[in-house]
Amino acid sequence: MNLTTALARLLIFPGLLFAVPAAWFFLWMERKSVALMQGRIGPPFMQPFFDFIKLLGKDTPPRRGVGGMLMKAWPLIAVSAAAGAVGLLPVLPSRGGFEGDLILLLALLELPSMCIIAAGFSSGSIFGEIGSAREAVLSVSYNVVFLLAIVSIAASQHTFSLSALAQLPASPLRLLGVLAIIVCLPAKLHINPFSLPNAEQEIYSGPMTEYAGPELAMWELSHGLEWVAATGLVATLIAPQVAFWGLGALIFVALCFGLVLLLSVVAAATARLQIDTTVRFYWQCTLIFAVLAVASALFMRFKS
Repeated sequence: MNLTTALARLLIFPGLLFAVPAAWFFLWMERKSVALMQGRIGPPFMQPFFDFIKLLGKDTPPRRGVGGMLMKAWPLIAVSAAAGAVGLLPVLPSRGGFEGDLILLLALLELPSMCIIAAGFSSGSIFGEIGSAREAVLSVSYNVVFLLAIVSIAASQHTFSLSALAQLPASPLRLLGVLAIIVCLPAKLHINPFSLPNAEQEIYSGPMTEYAGPELAMWELSHGLEWVAATGLVATLIAPQVAFWGLGALIFVALCFGLVLLLSVVAAATARLQIDTTVRFYWQCTLIFAVLAVASALFMRFKS
């Protein structure tokens, strides 16, 4: 990938010029879908943007020492990591990237969760620490499935390049891996039935309890960019290859839109699970997926 392509991906599409408005749109669509399913009107279209601007205009609580500096740094690192993950998605142009960029994408996708864990423990709030502990347990639980699915897909296609994966035809193991990734997304995006770290009815806002003003605005933006990056990864893996780049971009956006709608419906239709139930669910999924992945790999090997 040359410098021009890298900058175009990071700054234009699917980078910041697309990802930031898409993040606000996805956040609005999530809230609106849940509201409609619950018989409410829901927020207006521009509400996530208005919330972001309002938070930027508020004061931040004064903090001193290293803890205060760290609390300011975590949301900025989370936003940068999520934006970098979006910029790695091989949407435009179809060719580019480098061997191993899938590993970099996974690392960037994990950084926001790690920052949330660190932020809660840095806040000095008991609610923040409880939320961070829940986030750590949840992250360990679903990441076993998430990483196993990604590695299985890459190993079955013999490449860790996102662009190469997007251009190769689908296989049974790849479709199985995509399904496993989708199962992990509610936990990764902190929505029902796995909204444990930020359970307002139990621990206020969890790791975000002590955040306000521009710092909280950055956390909201990071969350929206995670929506774009996570759904964009799935869209990249399942999107059909087309010759015209404009049509490919439309298919990418449509798939992301459909996935956000699906996850929002699931969130509205389910209640929050307990932490032990969540851990047991993902460990059972790990065992089931591992068995199916090995069976699919053996099937493809004998078939070839």
